Amino acid sequence: MKKLIIFDLDGTLLDTIADLAGATNHALATYGYPIHETDAYRFFVGNGINKLFERALPETERNETNIMKIRSVFIPYYNKHNADLSLPYAGITHALETLQAKGCQLAVASNKYQEATTKLITQYFPTLSFVRIFGQREGVPAKPDPAVVFEIMQAAGVSPQDTAYIGDSGVDMQTGINAGTETIGVSWGFRPRTELEAYHPAFIADTPEELLSFLGN
Repeated sequence: MKKLIIFDLDGTLLDTIADLAGATNHALATYGYPIHETDAYRFFVGNGINKLFERALPETERNETNIMKIRSVFIPYYNKHNADLSLPYAGITHALETLQAKGCQLAVASNKYQEATTKLITQYFPTLSFVRIFGQREGVPAKPDPAVVFEIMQAAGVSPQDTAYIGDSGVDMQTGINAGTETIGVSWGFRPRTELEAYHPAFIADTPEELLSFLGN
């Protein structure tokens, strides 16, 4: 069993897509831009919120000024509504509790901004202890840059060989590859299984129970 297991957040631990879509649509509508169906956001998220806004804006409106306008409305709205519809995936809390009980160190590395990452993890997993809960922070490059994973491994005192990185997207698979950890995909998240398969992860779990079984070997 790995000594350190690092999880992505959105699409891996929590199903947050409805709240992300609602907040982005609110910000878009505030400035008169077209809004999108919730499912469309599965392909907008994953690279941080500025990239989310860029993808959600009309092609001709994708510039830094408009991205920051959307951000200025999105953040206060999302801070109030980021737990309206979001929920842990069925079975994931049990999996985390089991891993921790077996002596694994747990951590979170997300491209969601830090304030929301901390709030959601502490709200939905209050009984768990995480080595680090990291979202997008000023001065730290977003995934798939491995900087955040290196920082967590250093804090945990664990080598890449004793670490697993788990996520639901190609960004996550590339993050694990870049960090030199075992890389595991989960198919219950926002992106299709084929996106994960393209990176040849060590394993793709279809349920948290399968994930637990693989990690326990």
